Amino acid sequence: MIRKAILPAAGLGTRFLPATKASPKEMLPIVDRPMIQYAIEEAAACGVSEFIIITGRHKRTIEDHFDTVYELEENLKKKGKKQLLEEINRLSHLNFAYIRQGLPLGLGHAILRAKPFVKDEPFAVLLSDDIIDPDDKLLKEMIDLYEELDCPVVALEEVPKEEIHRYGVIAGEQEGDGVYRLTDLVEKPEPEKAPSNLAILGRYILTPDIFRVLEKMRPGKGGEYQLTDALKGLLKKRAIYGYVFKGKRYDAGNKLGFLKANIELGLKDRDISEDLKEYLKGLIENFKKSG
Repeated sequence: MIRKAILPAAGLGTRFLPATKASPKEMLPIVDRPMIQYAIEEAAACGVSEFIIITGRHKRTIEDHFDTVYELEENLKKKGKKQLLEEINRLSHLNFAYIRQGLPLGLGHAILRAKPFVKDEPFAVLLSDDIIDPDDKLLKEMIDLYEELDCPVVALEEVPKEEIHRYGVIAGEQEGDGVYRLTDLVEKPEPEKAPSNLAILGRYILTPDIFRVLEKMRPGKGGEYQLTDALKGLLKKRAIYGYVFKGKRYDAGNKLGFLKANIELGLKDRDISEDLKEYLKGLIENFKKSG
């Protein structure tokens, strides 16, 4: 059973400067909650109860967000705002641990920092700037596949050739509907050298033997310890599977994806959806009129 999840959150968020100069990218709001909370809620819905968040300097607000705020709770109680009180306490039953990465040495290094907390259990890894539509069940389907195969599972998505250089990419043999047994992994290949158009998304189900590979690795591209390289090393010792996601993902790690997530998830929010629809309709009409 997958009980633990690692959420790397030590990046500098340079794509969102100056907004992220003193505030973590992971705390940027998507509608009414920070983007990292979407990942937490996604994992909690699958039975995950222990979260290890890998942080860095200026990330203290992440810890504060998932902590109890006595004064706020008492204020909401006095004003009879029961719904808001329930909302801010919805994740209070979960357990959180925070580890500083120290040096920005890549995703593989960040995950290795969590080894003392994970110990010998399988675990999930969620990159919070990959926002999965809450109506989709990607992580649950990956956990089901892991339990069936007893092998690590990575999320995959078909991406356009011109974007493939931004991702880790797999080669593999299809063994079922959307299921591939991996034969190779390449980190951020040139489009003409990419082994496929199947890119790795920010969702993984991993086994603790990945730590032994990470401990023996040398830095890869950019002097960083890449998780893709570690998975390639693990592939020499055991089978790894990929699961192709057909639902809706927002790349909230860039400005356009962040805005798309806010608009489309805002259209699903019952408090604002109708007003937002009318606003967007008016906006489109104005654009048409202005040519």
